[in-house]
Parts: sequence; C-alpha cells; structure tokens
Amino acid sequence: MSAAVPNDQLINDHLIEERESSILIKGGQRKNQLKCDADSIAGCISQRACVYCGARVVLNPVTDAIHLVHGPIGCASYTWDIRGSLSSGSELYRNSFSTDLKENDIIFGGEKKLARAIDELVQKYKAPVVFVYATCVVGVIGDDLEAVCKKAAQKHGIQVIPVQSSGFIGNKSAGYRAACDALLRLIEPRSAARPPVNKYRIKSINYLGDFNLAGEAWIITEYLRQIGVEVNVVFTGDSKCNNLQKAPGAALNIIQCAGSMAYLAQRMEELYGIPYMRVSFLGLEDTSASLRSIAAFFKDLQMQRRAEELIRRETVAVKPQMEGYRAKLRHKKAAIYVGGGFKAISLIKQFRELGIDVVMVGTQTGREEDYQTLHHIADNGTVILDDANPSELERFMTEKGAHLLVGGVKERPLAYKLGVAFIDHNHDRKHPLSGYVGAVNFAREVHDTVCSPVWKYARGSGGGIYAGS
Repeated sequence: MSAAVPNDQLINDHLIEERESSILIKGGQRKNQLKCDADSIAGCISQRACVYCGARVVLNPVTDAIHLVHGPIGCASYTWDIRGSLSSGSELYRNSFSTDLKENDIIFGGEKKLARAIDELVQKYKAPVVFVYATCVVGVIGDDLEAVCKKAAQKHGIQVIPVQSSGFIGNKSAGYRAACDALLRLIEPRSAARPPVNKYRIKSINYLGDFNLAGEAWIITEYLRQIGVEVNVVFTGDSKCNNLQKAPGAALNIIQCAGSMAYLAQRMEELYGIPYMRVSFLGLEDTSASLRSIAAFFKDLQMQRRAEELIRRETVAVKPQMEGYRAKLRHKKAAIYVGGGFKAISLIKQFRELGIDVVMVGTQTGREEDYQTLHHIADNGTVILDDANPSELERFMTEKGAHLLVGGVKERPLAYKLGVAFIDHNHDRKHPLSGYVGAVNFAREVHDTVCSPVWKYARGSGGGIYAGS
C-alpha cells in the first residue's frame, strides 16, 4: 500500500526555513536525520504544551494529593480536570487550586500568599502530600518555592513538594522531567534503598506512563492479573501517595508513555536496581506483543502459557468486529499528530489492522529512536515531522488527502476547519482505547467519524469524504 514518493519541494516550499530539518518524507531525496528533541523555533506557533502543563498532566492523577498552582488563575483553569483520569477512591485531584496571583503579587512577590494558601488547604483537606506547581510568572519574579514548601512541610508534618515547572525554562518534555523529579522526592524519603531480597515481590511490576484515562489502567491490570502478574503501582493513574512510596518493591518497570516516564524509569533503575522495558497496549498487535514480553521477562512457563491463552481468547472475541470495520475503512488515509513517539508507532500499526494508510505522522516530544522506528515502518511518501505548527499540519493533510486526523484537543479545531474527521487520543475522551476492548473502541470511533454522512455537507472538505455506513 505504498504511496507515490512526493517531490521534496513539498518541504522546501514551507514558510520557515529553520523547520526544514524537522520534516522528512520517507523515500524522498533528502536522507539526513530528522531533527527532534529540541526547543521550538521562534516564530512558529508550536502545538506543544508548556512546561507546567507537561508536569500537571503527569502528576494530576495522584488522586489524594492537593495540587496547588502558584500562578495566575488562567494556568489553573487551563489544566482543570484536563485528563479523563478515573479514580477508585479520592476525588481530591479533581480540584484545581490556585494562588491566583494578581498585579500586586507580581510586583511585591507571592511567597506569603503561597504560604497562606498551603496552610488553608492542608487545614481543610487533610491531604498527605501537597504538590506546588511553578508557572511562567513565578520563574520571572523569582519566588523561592523550595523555601516556602520546606517551611510548610515542617509546620504541617507532611510532604510539600515543589514542582519546578516554570514555563519559560523549556518545553513540555521539561515538564515531564519536573514531574518525575517530584515523584522521586515523594518516593525517596521512606525508600532510601531497595527492599531486602526476602521482601521483594518476584512477580510484581510498576506500570509507568498510564494515567487511567477512561479506566485503561484497570483494563491492563486485569490482563496482567490473569497471566499471574501483580501490578504494584501505576504511575500515575488512580494512584495514591502512600502506594507510590511502595514503588521500589517491584521486580520490573513497564513504560507505556516513554516520553513522560522514561526518565523516571532510568532513575529508578539507578536508585533501586529495577530494570525496565517499553510496552504498548494500543492495538491488537502491540497489546499481544507486550503481554508476551512481560511473561518472557519472568521466565515462568505457566505465565507464558496463560498469556498465550489470554491473547488467543481476546483476539478471537474481537476478530469479527475488527474485520467488519476493516471492510468499510480499507484504503482510507489517516494523519497522526500526538504527544509521544511510541503512541505514534502503535497508531500506525492500528491503522494497518484496519486497512488504513497513514500519510502523515508527527509528535510533540518524540526522540531520535522513535523517529528511526517511524521511518522504518512508514510507507514511502509518508510525511514525518517533529514539533509541527498548524500551517504545516494543514498543508500536509490537505496535500496528502487525509480523511482523518488523530491528535489532541489543540488539533481538533484545525481538523474540523478542513472538513476532516477527528479522533482525540489524548485528554478529553471518555472511552478506553487500550487493550483488546480499546482496539475495538478505536475501530468503532474511526468508522463512525470517517463514515459519517456529515462530510457530504462540509464545504471545502479536505479529506473527510463520506465513505458510506
């Protein structure tokens, strides 16, 4: 299903010359490596989120913590309940507390206001941990979060952890790292060393990079339970502060979202000797491969047998539905623009399961190895791009005739403006897309949106062509 290789002029004609090294067409004449993991170029309206937002999306699913945003009210409202993360217990995390810095606070400093806010929240909610997020303005005026949090922790006898997420210090990836540093501070006070071997749970894992969107962590936890693996801690979906501190007791860390959690996995290997592997539970192929990899790690023949039984049972159950959707979606064209590289790789495989050609793929925070894999598995003619801006997304989707865009909330208006179907794979969705049940949900959503008759009435439709029901 390879597409014709387009002329490299598609790239050379784009408006901002500095972006040329961040865009590649597979099979084109330009063979140099894609530039990635770099700051956004001045003059581009990057689709990336800020440092603070990157930290907030990682930490927010810690359900029983107080999440206090030290900054203007807009920062807190922008990230209020931004993930569809579900909780089996506390709902405290659904609040978006803010110090609501005003002009006088900017001029004279906001440290006293922050201290009062912490006092008030701890007294009212009795939470075990307070996360205090720095925002852009805090980095500019120089409030000392470390000092304020240290004093508050001593006063209240709980952990008050500063999250150094001032927006001007980098991009969304820097926010991920700030969140991981905060999680390490939460873990380390009670776990300075790895537990003794006799307390070490041989078949226990930590599940990193799943935020329990629409209950996805529960689905994967149940799969693992069925093959004989105990999930020790999920980082950070449906997690509680006390549970997170048990993380050093696991035998293995598995990472779903490598962009947000690879750094934490590396640090935990250094501190506690826990090995890690990257997995993906998106799509039939990657879900099955991940279950096999986890079972193989433990070198348990019974576990491997149970894994194969689970894979066979679940695959057979969903096969009729998947084949039905494939028959209606074959040879449609999809564009992908998501946060991390591993998700983009899994989505290409998912679309192939449905007979859909991927004509454009990009990420906000992909790394060199991610793009090497994307380049390897993509068809000739596929546009591959890092840290895209709206004009680039619009241009390549239109030129490649995409029927569908998979992205996040910021990409939705662009797709609808072009008359192209859209699927939110990030924050706002209310149904799971992980595991076997998630693969069917994804196929159903792709079918329902691409094949909707509404596209017959969209003026200037760029690709959302009515495919019949």
